[in-house]
Amino acid sequence: MNIISALSILGLLLAAASAQKPQHCESPPLMSGGVSVMGSNGLFVSTGIISYDAFGQKIRVRNFGMVGNETFAVDQLMLFNEKVYYEIDWRKPSCKKRRLSTDFIPMQVPDDSQLMGQVVLGSSSSWGMGVLVNTWYGNLPGNGTYMSVYTEIGCIPMAFTGYTPASGWTTVSTFNWVLGITNPMDLFPPFFCAKSQLEDSEAPDTMFAALESLARKTENRK
Repeated sequence: MNIISALSILGLLLAAASAQKPQHCESPPLMSGGVSVMGSNGLFVSTGIISYDAFGQKIRVRNFGMVGNETFAVDQLMLFNEKVYYEIDWRKPSCKKRRLSTDFIPMQVPDDSQLMGQVVLGSSSSWGMGVLVNTWYGNLPGNGTYMSVYTEIGCIPMAFTGYTPASGWTTVSTFNWVLGITNPMDLFPPFFCAKSQLEDSEAPDTMFAALESLARKTENRK
C-alpha cells in the first residue's frame, strides 16, 4: 500500500513539473502597442505604433525611422483577408494599393520552436520589479535563424531577433502593449484611399521587409 501511495505521489509530482514547463502559446487576438525595428545589419532604425487584429486578420503599423542622416515615415495597412496592402502617404495625401500574397500569421510561439530558457527581466526580489519571460529559438527559410521572447503570463511578444544571409540581422522590440484596439479606425484605409487602383506589383512579404525596402530607397537617394 505504501508503494502504491509513493508511486501516486511521484506521478502527481511529475505531472506538476510537466505543467510548469513553458508551453508554446498564441498572443491575445486584439492588441495595440509600440514597436522599434533595426534592420539590414543596422542600415535603418525605426520606431512607431502597431494595431493587431487576429480576428479580422489586419495589421496597421506607423513608423518613423532614420537611415544615416535621412529620416523617413511609413504608414502601412495590411488586410490579409482581402489580400490588399496599403502604403499611406499623409503628406500628399495618397495611397499605394498593392497585392498582398502573404498569408496571415498570428503572433505566436511556433510549434517547431525550441525553448532556450526562462528568466526574469528586471528583478525577482520584490513584486512588480520584473517580468517572467520565455526565450525561444528556431530556423527561418533561406538558411536563417531566429530568437524570440514572450512573457510567461499572457504570451505577450517582447523581442525578436532574426538572421538570414540575404537580409542580415533584424531586431524587433515591442512595448506598451494594451489588450484591445485603441482606435478601431486604424484598421480601415483612410477615405482618400478609396480611389486608389490596385498596382501590379506585390507588397513586401512582411512589414519589416517593407520598412527595409523604404530604407534602401532612402539610402539610394543620398
